[in-house]
Amino acid sequence: QVQVVESGGGLVQPGGSLRLSCAASGSTFRINTMGWYRQAPGKQRELVATITRGTSTNYADSVKGRFTISTDNAKNTVYLQMNSVKPEDTAVYYCAVVFVSVVGIQTRYWGQGTQVTVSS
Repeated sequence: QVQVVESGGGLVQPGGSLRLSCAASGSTFRINTMGWYRQAPGKQRELVATITRGTSTNYADSVKGRFTISTDNAKNTVYLQMNSVKPEDTAVYYCAVVFVSVVGIQTRYWGQGTQVTVSS
């Protein structure tokens, strides 16, 4: 029932901007944390940014000052604003959502991923 759907990926030139969106639906439980991860060819999946309870943010050092994570709580949606992108940002970007039940059980769901390619 739970759906996590990313959108906004594509081809962008170095120095350009891109905004990714991720909408979560299908659960009656509340969302504790939403985040973005990425995986480049031949590399492990790595954390990009997370936001907890719509307020507390955490960023990888490689994207600090360039990327911004935010949420629209009414829509259960998380965004990743990517500015000043670099070729090294090329990867499949995945959205992760952590739901928390009334008894405190946490469950993580992943989106299908969206390709971001930074190239001239």
